[in-house]
Amino acid sequence: MSDCIFCKIVQGDIPAEKVYEDEEFIVFADANPQAPIHHLVIPRDHISDLMEVKDKEMLGRLFAVVQKVAWQEGLAPEGFRVVNNCGEKGGQTVEHLHFHLLGGRFMEWPPG
Repeated sequence: MSDCIFCKIVQGDIPAEKVYEDEEFIVFADANPQAPIHHLVIPRDHISDLMEVKDKEMLGRLFAVVQKVAWQEGLAPEGFRVVNNCGEKGGQTVEHLHFHLLGGRFMEWPPG
């Protein structure tokens, strides 16, 4: 999608602090971090949100990337949080499927 900020990151049109990438996913630092470590895990292909996922096995591969990055960033085995906001009322602000990987501090509940 031409106006999607995450697609522009995938294409290299907008710089991002990438911490992991493969042929299917990119993980980069959130521009407005809510924790000492706050990364976004996105598929390279444009998928608007969780409800638009057709390839359900892709979600398993995405979570395997979350595991890799959690170890790489020193979040495992101490603990971390993974969040997906789906749709406007769910708090989604970028219409490109993404999961927040947050850690480096104690995560309170409820999150807000």
